[in-house]
Amino acid sequence: MKLSNNKILITGGASGIGLGLTERFIKEGNTVIICGRRESVLKEVSDKHPSVITHVCDLAVELDRIRLFKWIEKEHSDLNVLVNNAGIQQWMNIDDENFYERAKLEISTNIEAPVHLTALFSKLKSLTTILNVTSGLAFVPFTKVPVYSATKAFFRSFTLSARHLLKGKNIEVIEVIPPALNTDLGGKGLHDAAPPVSDFIESIFAQLKEGKTELTFGFSHAMANSSQDDVKVAFGRLNP
Repeated sequence: MKLSNNKILITGGASGIGLGLTERFIKEGNTVIICGRRESVLKEVSDKHPSVITHVCDLAVELDRIRLFKWIEKEHSDLNVLVNNAGIQQWMNIDDENFYERAKLEISTNIEAPVHLTALFSKLKSLTTILNVTSGLAFVPFTKVPVYSATKAFFRSFTLSARHLLKGKNIEVIEVIPPALNTDLGGKGLHDAAPPVSDFIESIFAQLKEGKTELTFGFSHAMANSSQDDVKVAFGRLNP
């Protein structure tokens, strides 16, 4: 992937890893479009970075995804990079009364949305690259976030297939595999002890410059290069 002179759409680009990617891609000389549900949060980013283009949409809603694509197709037909970053993480138990309703929201946001967007945006003649943000939990689940872990395992598998299937269209598919980072994913304060997003972004961009298509860091690097026995040990440590 070339790192400059792109027009990039980053879903969930106003906070957490998405914001880190937004700011770094701007620094590298790219035009960045971000989308999300909360207009106020998008405005905070555009106020700080006036070059950022924002679009309000709820990616859990199929019609909103279609509207997003049609808007891009009409207003930004030269878009060449899609970053499927948006996702939600919910700490819950199968015994919870509202478990299934919350699980459906995670599945629609973390699976249905990026799968649908991949299908839609791969139709753009200008598209050259898709970055999919999965998780180190794609390799070993953390049972306090059972559905999130499962959605990321699905998304990793889908990404591997998409990389193969989109070769014929000359679309490069890159997997970004973060560990837990100091963000509000899952709730405020849950990941305060985790590494900062800035360290992760620095590592990811160094790997992009090397031409890698699986970008790892810390725990996710260890899991991506682990044996089955290592995964069993990691599962025991994550879920004592």
